Amino acid sequence: MINTMRLYEELADAFADPQARTLTRVIGKVYEDLQNAVTKEDFRELKGVVQELAEAQKKTEQRVEELAEAQKRTEQRVEELAEAQKRTEQRVEELAEAQKRTEQRVEELAEAQKRTEQRVEELAEAQKRTEQRVEELAEAQKRTEEAISKLTRRLDDTNRQLGGLAMTVGYTLENKAYVHLPALLRDDYGVECVGRLYRDYLTDKGGRDVEVNILGRARRQGEEILIVGESKAQLSKNEIKRFLGRVARLDTGGLKVFPVIVTHMVAQRDVVAEAKRSGVAVYLSYQFHNAGS
Repeated sequence: MINTMRLYEELADAFADPQARTLTRVIGKVYEDLQNAVTKEDFRELKGVVQELAEAQKKTEQRVEELAEAQKRTEQRVEELAEAQKRTEQRVEELAEAQKRTEQRVEELAEAQKRTEQRVEELAEAQKRTEQRVEELAEAQKRTEEAISKLTRRLDDTNRQLGGLAMTVGYTLENKAYVHLPALLRDDYGVECVGRLYRDYLTDKGGRDVEVNILGRARRQGEEILIVGESKAQLSKNEIKRFLGRVARLDTGGLKVFPVIVTHMVAQRDVVAEAKRSGVAVYLSYQFHNAGS
């Protein structure tokens, strides 16, 4: 008779408990049914089949374990991929926000460019108006230069006329001085003219000719002197200084100079006093009339 307990223990090594119990019952029943008909050789074959089934079951369980491990690794990999996907989605969201900000910035730049182009257009218009204004100013400058040229020619003509008039006035003043100065100089300074007064040239110490408005020889207290005079329409202190400077540069042949200035009017109240302090005799044109009366 078959030992079912031992058979169960052997089957339990290869199968789970429910399977081992089921196989034990099945084998026991088969054993009973084949007790009289099955030979020992058949039983051995059956036992071999059962052994093969146990080996196959063991391999199956091992494969299932490997598949479970693979499944575990797959789930872990899926979890890692899920985390990576989550990070990717987060990065995509960040890129979407960055893209949104970029598009907004591009829009702002487009608006700024539009304003810049508008400003450039305004500046171009302003430049056009400026160029037009410059052209107008150039034309005005041209007209101004033409007017200035005309005025210059008129001024030159006026200056020539004034110069001629000044010369006429100067010559008139000098001509009167030639007539009246001898008596005035004799009465005021004891200067006796030797001969007439006249207009002539002397040389300076450099040998250059210098025109002298009033020139003549005279005596004062027995000493021979040289009268050197100048006529001015209006006399100032600076003119006195310039006159004395010119006199100092003259070559008088060793004669002492008696400086005289005749004028129509003075520029300052104390000009005559300043001239006398400087040793210059000054006569105003109205004094000639008094001398002739």
